[in-house]
Amino acid sequence: MPHFSNKKLILLLVSMIFIVALISFSLRDRQNATLPEQFIKDTVGLVQSFVAKPTNYITGVFNDINSLLNTYEENKRLKMRLEDFAVLQSQVNTLQSENESLREIVEKEDSLRDYVPIQATVISRNPDQWEEKIILNKGSSHGIEVNMAVMTAQGLIGKISLVTPLTSEVELLQTNNPNFRVSAVIQGENQEIFGLLEGYDVERNELIMKRIDSSLEVKEGELVISSGLGGIFPKGILIGEITEVTTDDFGLTKLAYVKPAADFSMLQDVIIAKRNVITIDEHEKAKTQAETDEGE
Repeated sequence: MPHFSNKKLILLLVSMIFIVALISFSLRDRQNATLPEQFIKDTVGLVQSFVAKPTNYITGVFNDINSLLNTYEENKRLKMRLEDFAVLQSQVNTLQSENESLREIVEKEDSLRDYVPIQATVISRNPDQWEEKIILNKGSSHGIEVNMAVMTAQGLIGKISLVTPLTSEVELLQTNNPNFRVSAVIQGENQEIFGLLEGYDVERNELIMKRIDSSLEVKEGELVISSGLGGIFPKGILIGEITEVTTDDFGLTKLAYVKPAADFSMLQDVIIAKRNVITIDEHEKAKTQAETDEGE
């Protein structure tokens, strides 16, 4: 039994010496590996390559999924920002359009010499009379009266036909009312040609100008403005443009079709022309009377 133990002890010592020698040999500064080292390194490298490929693939898949999720969230945020930008752009366009419309109205006010311009807004249109009448947000409490002229920055559109304390109704130029007439002037090359706007051609979507002197030459493209006769419509307000000239049923006068300058389908901001009544106070009356007496 002791003899067997000695053998084992000797074998253990030899093994330890061999391992220590092997370790010391491998730690030396060498350029070439031994066959056992080559075998071990190649085996470990092969195992690592087999393990690394699926590991890298799985890692890449998770990275791709994470990138897709990040891209989705980023696209979602960008889409929300684009929607906000679209809303903002729409608001800017609306404000710009309103600003241009109001600026045109302000410029138009300067041309109404004998009239006080009153700004108003279209608040409704009757579906049964969509092409003929509109309702404004100004009435008798604002000084509005029947037969006052109504226009936009583009041109004449009609006159007040009915008034309530807070609203007023406008009869448009494109009405089929046979009693609605507007004294107008064609701006010819060498002279002004008078006529009356009477009626509206629904198929052509144009106004009809009648009672034009047959001896006068009227050309397509010439402008039509209000004449100021009658005291309802201010003088010089643009009405439209001549598109065709023909003769009436009896051949005694000419008839012309006029394309309206104003867009009747997009009416929003308008101007009501209130006649400017000039009053003279007592001081001015006395001064005028004194100058008259002095002249006598």
